[in-house]
Amino acid sequence: MSCSKPEQKQGVDYIIRATDGKHQVRIFAATTRETVEYARQIHQTSPVATAALGRLLTAGAMMGCMQKGEDDVLTLQIKCSGPIKGLTVTADGRSKVKGYVDNPVVMLPPNAQGKLDVGGALDMGVMSVIKDMGLKEPYVGQTHLVSGEIAEDLAYYFATSEQVNSSVALGVLMDKDNTVKRAGGFILQLMPFAEDEVIDQLEKNIGNLPPVTTMLEEGNTPEDMIRRVLEGLDVEIMEKIPTGFECNCSKERVERAIVSIGRDEIQSMIDDGEPIEVNCHFCNSHYIFSVDDLKTIIERSR
Repeated sequence: MSCSKPEQKQGVDYIIRATDGKHQVRIFAATTRETVEYARQIHQTSPVATAALGRLLTAGAMMGCMQKGEDDVLTLQIKCSGPIKGLTVTADGRSKVKGYVDNPVVMLPPNAQGKLDVGGALDMGVMSVIKDMGLKEPYVGQTHLVSGEIAEDLAYYFATSEQVNSSVALGVLMDKDNTVKRAGGFILQLMPFAEDEVIDQLEKNIGNLPPVTTMLEEGNTPEDMIRRVLEGLDVEIMEKIPTGFECNCSKERVERAIVSIGRDEIQSMIDDGEPIEVNCHFCNSHYIFSVDDLKTIIERSR
């Protein structure tokens, strides 16, 4: 049986997909407070771990809806030398995300700007972007972390692995009680035929933007953020996409995983005479299998 988890408010978080009037850029902007707060609750993350995971969940949600098919699966994985050790986020084509941190209780003092030190928590490392589009082999792109702040690392990934000039901004603001107050971000990408004057306008706009969390604190919606990024250009809103934390684990899926370890291993568990507990990394659900359950599994696998 799975453990009870806190409920996530549905229909609150969303992503806006938009373009300029001449379709020279595409932009995604998101508000993800409920998604990130839900992740914080189920993983009991420290403030700096919440900020790191929240940024990656927000990016994953937006990159999820960049995929062509609803069943396509995108995984963002960071392995790093910092005390957080690593993060993993998975998103589907419907922008449903899930994720976890290798060391959720990492604590660090604020950085020189007095902010949560996400860069210090990650330090040096590698970011992998894995796209499973139902083909024989998934696409894997990999880049070194350039700052550990995640947004800049993703912009570097887009430029080097996908040859797309991009601007990425991600933010998580914690409240005094260490719950999530605001979370969101945007990803702007230039089309290859973007005109110089459009690029100049965008660089000016982005250079004058406050942090994402400041905009969200000021009451800006994803639509407002897009208008600020594309100021001076026509804005065409294409789509509003709901997003949220969603894990597809189940007792049946876990049972298939147990079958895959082989009859001898399952028999060894039965011989121990104790129930086993299997934990889902992504949503922290716990699945208990009694000795009788294990005997049934072995019978089914004959």
